[in-house]
Amino acid sequence: MKNMMEYKGYLGSVAYSEKDEVFFGRVEYIRDLVSFEGESAKEIKAAFIEAVDDYLETCEEDGRSPDVPFKGSFNVRTGSLLHRQVALLAKKKGENLNQLVIQALEEFLKNEERV
Repeated sequence: MKNMMEYKGYLGSVAYSEKDEVFFGRVEYIRDLVSFEGESAKEIKAAFIEAVDDYLETCEEDGRSPDVPFKGSFNVRTGSLLHRQVALLAKKKGENLNQLVIQALEEFLKNEERV
């Protein structure tokens, strides 16, 4: 992943502001806004780690569960024709739609890794 950092399962984006001469970023793939900044690579990494730790601590203090980046489910809008074709194929193979989509995604990712 280009311009991303990972810590405790959270992903942080990194960008650079030439005008302000500072690196900045935010924790991605969560609903809450968690941002950070630093003047060097070491500082932005430390600021990201501190931001994640502060976020988790704040959630605990507030008595709420922290948002997590990937929950394991998502909606896909396929259109009715593709939906029908995939559902019928799953039925024909004796699988459910979810199993077939997972297999297709895994195969797609394997092929992408070969490129």
